[in-house]
Amino acid sequence: MTGNAASATVKSMPDDLYERDILAWSEQQAALLRRVAAVEAHSGVDWSHIIDEITTVGTAQLNDARGLVRQAMICLIRMHLDRSGNSSTDAKLELDCVLEDAAEQVTPSMIRRINLALIWQRIRDRAVSDDPISRALPDHCPWTVEALLSNDHDSLLGALAGWPIVPDSP
Repeated sequence: MTGNAASATVKSMPDDLYERDILAWSEQQAALLRRVAAVEAHSGVDWSHIIDEITTVGTAQLNDARGLVRQAMICLIRMHLDRSGNSSTDAKLELDCVLEDAAEQVTPSMIRRINLALIWQRIRDRAVSDDPISRALPDHCPWTVEALLSNDHDSLLGALAGWPIVPDSP
């Protein structure tokens, strides 16, 4: 099969996929390059490393998104454990900034790849101390990625405290 025949069998990619979802773009591009590398011999082209580099672009963005989600979860725990009952303006500002950055960075393909349960367990294990409030943190992550990205402090803190979340009436 020639390069033209290989490209004819591949679905057309939306022109803006790179801007909309860098992880999906990098995975799709890596798959396309694997197909080309399998059927075309170009002397001197280091297909393996080129494909790895393309894949790394999306993976790096995914790791950045995971880090922002982790930081948001840490901010929420800090606010929850604040004994004064009224979290500082700095904590709220930090949470807003982290969640705004996360909302800009997290793409649809990343949502299913962010393991909130694992992130939560790691944070919870570090946060729990002899303090009764910290020991009362839920065993399981109280949020979804979508809930975190909503940046609704009351709902996020309520879920952390175990309060039922009642959607606003229309």
